[in-house]
Amino acid sequence: MEKQRRKKGLLKRFLPYYKKYRWVLLLDLLCAALTTVCEIVLPLIVRQITGLATDNLAGLTVSLIVRCTVLYVVLRIMDTAANYYMATVGHIMGTKIETDMRHDFFAHLQKLSFSYYDNAKVGTLMSRITNDLFDVTEFAHHCPEEFFIAGIKIICSFTILCTMSIPLTLIVFSVIPVMIFVLSFFSKRMKHQFRESRKEIGELNSQVEDSLLGVRVVKSFAQEDCEQQKFDNGNHRFLRVKSRMYHTMGAFQSCTRLFDGVMYILVVAAGAVFLMNRAITAADYVAYLMFVTTLITSVRRIVEFTEQFQRGMTGIERFGEILDIEPEIQDAPDAITLTDVKGDITFSSVSFHYTEDTPNVIEGLNLQVKAGESVALVGPSGGGKTTLCSLIPRFYDVSGGKILLDGQDITRVTTRSLRENIGTVAQDVYLFSGSVRENIAYGKNDATDEEIVEAAKLAGAHEFIEQLPDGYDTYVGERGVKLSGGQKQRISIARVFLKNPPVLILDEATSALDNESERLVQQSLERLAKGRTTFTIAHRLTTIRNADRILVLTENGIEESGTHRELLEKGGLYSELYKLYSAD
Repeated sequence: MEKQRRKKGLLKRFLPYYKKYRWVLLLDLLCAALTTVCEIVLPLIVRQITGLATDNLAGLTVSLIVRCTVLYVVLRIMDTAANYYMATVGHIMGTKIETDMRHDFFAHLQKLSFSYYDNAKVGTLMSRITNDLFDVTEFAHHCPEEFFIAGIKIICSFTILCTMSIPLTLIVFSVIPVMIFVLSFFSKRMKHQFRESRKEIGELNSQVEDSLLGVRVVKSFAQEDCEQQKFDNGNHRFLRVKSRMYHTMGAFQSCTRLFDGVMYILVVAAGAVFLMNRAITAADYVAYLMFVTTLITSVRRIVEFTEQFQRGMTGIERFGEILDIEPEIQDAPDAITLTDVKGDITFSSVSFHYTEDTPNVIEGLNLQVKAGESVALVGPSGGGKTTLCSLIPRFYDVSGGKILLDGQDITRVTTRSLRENIGTVAQDVYLFSGSVRENIAYGKNDATDEEIVEAAKLAGAHEFIEQLPDGYDTYVGERGVKLSGGQKQRISIARVFLKNPPVLILDEATSALDNESERLVQQSLERLAKGRTTFTIAHRLTTIRNADRILVLTENGIEESGTHRELLEKGGLYSELYKLYSAD
């Protein structure tokens, strides 16, 4: 019962995708009805000709044969046109539905919070957005079509056969419920195994993605054999699941052929008995055999479509699982759009934990940062520096307390307008596959070439960009692999210059660079931070000596606060950290 409700729920979620294409679907079903006419009419033509040949040969005239032939040829022409429409426009409709679903899927992924991606495997998501939805095209097109055609054929065949012999019709149709019951058993097993197959291919994709993205680490540690072994393990798990699935499919299809044979021999044997007892005529007997062939073909098509149906339902189910995940970060119903942001930020009794069963990373933190002030965060790992900065743009929501921007609770403003006013430069720079120009323009989609060049100059990137093979149109490679760390970092700074936000977060932006690159990037960052409210997370303490205020953040909260000189004179934790850094 629960499974039936779940299946209805999946179909209810899927059916609205037909709304945009309802007229295409209706015409497709009309064409499907036309294609069944030939199969239903042909046995009737043969029955009439056979009946006249056995009972009234004089009535079998050339004129009648010509009329029957012309009728069937016309029907075949209509069938050809209808079948062409179904094979082209019908399939395109299915592809468009798949495209719409993929759009909704990706749009939903964009809404999900950092906390979701902390645990999600990108390879698995890639499998869901591609492989899972491929089968939806065939499902969307063939599901209504196949059931509609089969319904017409079964109902028409049953009605026509009853006019010939009700007892023989009931004998033949008595096999169908048994057939459906047996095949449903295998159908349920197939659905479960299709789901396992989808899961395993997602895991395999995730492992491949992980290995290929880390190929430089793999090669530097000479771990190719280890990666090959991990891949082979996943590949063989997928093989085992697919093998079980094909065993079930084999049993499914073999049972179908068995029931085909049973229905044929029933008609032949029982029909012969009825014919012997003159309960039916020879014409009826021939028509019966032809109608049963049509009936069996219809049932077989439904049975064969069951495999496709289960694939499609599995894809829809996995699609629905993602769409059912509620984004943790959502705009309040009355959220307002931030305008004219100055950059005053207040942390009021802020507490935060990542999950309910983990301790607070931040506990009762209070902090006031004025517009344009430069604040540096230092301290041991695990003290909450990055977490604190992630709360400002609402990458995570506070567990307690509140954060104010210009006196406005950030949970009461739209996340889009909030993040549009905050720029982030991180240690792990992500450049998209594309040109240098496209990556800088990511900070402002409608930026002119002049604005892009000016942002690059401010970031100290213009000179090296000009020396690249194609200048600003140079392809940077996947994740910017063709550029050095310093070059990637300066491009990331350029796009923040282009964005021109009043609030800036610098998360260890120079810690992975060599000394020369660090010097160049640090100069760019100082220009970028000028006049903006800036939060700087740094392990290289020499880079924050000019900060307006330095906060020493530990698991106990803000241990110390002051300027570089004040904290050194205090001789506390910061002083110890600075001495250790200087000694290194």
